[in-house]
Amino acid sequence: MTRSVLYTSSPLLASKTPVWRSKLIVAAIALGFLVLVGRAAWVQVFNNNFFQRQGEVRFARTLELPANRGRILDRNGLILASSVPAQSIWAIPEDVEGDPAKLRKLAQLLEMPYASLRKKLEDEDKTFVWLKRQVDEPVAKKIAALDLKGIYQRKEYKREYPEGEAAAHVVGFTNVEDHGQEGVELTFNSMLAGRAGSRRVIKDRLGRVVEDVGDTVPPVDGRDLQLSVDSKVQFFAYQKLRDAVIEHKAKAGSVVVLDVTTGEVLALANYPSYAPDRRRNLSGAQLRNRALTDTFEPGSTMKPFIAALALEKGMVTPQTPIQTAPGRIMIGGSTISDAHPHGVLTVNEIIQKSSNVGTVKLAMQMQPREMWETFAQVGFGQRPQVQFPGVVSGRLRAYKTWRPIEQATMSYGYGLSTSLFQLARAYTVFARDGELVPVSLLKATEALPGLRVFEAKNAVAVRNMLHMVTGPGGTAPKAQTMGYSVGGKTGTAHKQEGKGYADKKYRGFFVGIAPIENPRIVVAVMIDEPTGGKYFGGDVAAPVFSETVQQTLRMLGVQPDMAVKPQVVVNAVEESF
Repeated sequence: MTRSVLYTSSPLLASKTPVWRSKLIVAAIALGFLVLVGRAAWVQVFNNNFFQRQGEVRFARTLELPANRGRILDRNGLILASSVPAQSIWAIPEDVEGDPAKLRKLAQLLEMPYASLRKKLEDEDKTFVWLKRQVDEPVAKKIAALDLKGIYQRKEYKREYPEGEAAAHVVGFTNVEDHGQEGVELTFNSMLAGRAGSRRVIKDRLGRVVEDVGDTVPPVDGRDLQLSVDSKVQFFAYQKLRDAVIEHKAKAGSVVVLDVTTGEVLALANYPSYAPDRRRNLSGAQLRNRALTDTFEPGSTMKPFIAALALEKGMVTPQTPIQTAPGRIMIGGSTISDAHPHGVLTVNEIIQKSSNVGTVKLAMQMQPREMWETFAQVGFGQRPQVQFPGVVSGRLRAYKTWRPIEQATMSYGYGLSTSLFQLARAYTVFARDGELVPVSLLKATEALPGLRVFEAKNAVAVRNMLHMVTGPGGTAPKAQTMGYSVGGKTGTAHKQEGKGYADKKYRGFFVGIAPIENPRIVVAVMIDEPTGGKYFGGDVAAPVFSETVQQTLRMLGVQPDMAVKPQVVVNAVEESF
């Protein structure tokens, strides 16, 4: 039986509901809806910056499109540095899955201990970690073949240096971000680097690109840079320098080769060196470009400048006799001596036999200002105008502070300091008939005018003296070169130690010109602290000069100016220092 509901018999149902109550409920619901609509509009339309930014932080990424770094070329177009594609390995640690065997194989390919790999994958940042930057292509393919979840690869560029150790101090290197750190790579970084592009994308949680957002800015590749250096000359100079340093058990050495017709640097070699693309456990001694950054007292290599100044002032002629007996001279209470007493020497012979006494007698007839001006004119005490990091100026004190003994010692290379590069450039005044040549590490399109320092006839006269140095009776017969006439000056200087000089530590130098009648190159060699029994510049540095000159002139296509026959090398006269 169905029971009917009698609304009239139920007091609750029979009571009338006020109209305002239902309207209030409907109004409340409508108001709530309007609040939600307003809030949605405020969040999504009027004030959506914050939430848009938060979304982008989680999903939007700006990908850098790396520019290809410009190449560094030698004067003949051979590559000294170039960039090649290389994959960098990264991971999302929380997503990495794989059996231990595969992970051990991964660690092996990355050349890292398995424990180190596990530590990286347990990093607090669970969304991104670099495992290794710029691995070789074959290694990257083997890693991809492991098919490990959470391990990814990114394309970058890796710098390669075909000439290795031989050109390391010139070219320098870049870091893993492809920014120049040393050498030409640092000096011309902005030109070589170019400008990176960018691409705005949306990524999913696995790092995969879902879609592009906005316009892509393409990268601008870096420009190529052509140096004045000849890679073949550079390699040969480095090789001969390395052999000499090892043979004489020396601490280090440097070679500079300049083209005197254009001022171009053909070679700038140092030993010890390093491989630019393998730089683990390097020391500062290996990284320094000693030819440009290290200074030393130049010793007897300064004597030709005193002879040239004496000729310039009309004080002497090349044949003027100077009494050097008894082989010593007193200046201000100090004694200056020759290695051997010589008696009467002409100005030619003073340079040929490297007489301290003869040089001092010439210098003490000059005003300190005159010597200082000549030294300054040929570049001593001034930073060379060559684009390279760490170039030093050396030290040349103001002439007003010179005491007589200091004027005397400066005439044969003590009391001032210079780099090997400065010394090589200074000798261009003799090679270019009295003009100091502006130098450059970049390939020159034309020869630049030099700065006149000496009259041509006086520069030629000193060049003949330098030629005598390498002949019989000179201090450097070992500098003689098969097929080419040469000239130059030896130097042997005690090394400074504390406030004085070390008794048994020396630097041996040789700076020379070839061919002597029509000079094409200046070559400067320095051997630092030889300990193999020989230390005179004529013994340790002159042979490196000889071999470097012969190879360089042949590569430049310079015809021999002497009959090619075995050179008779007599015992060198010991130089005074």
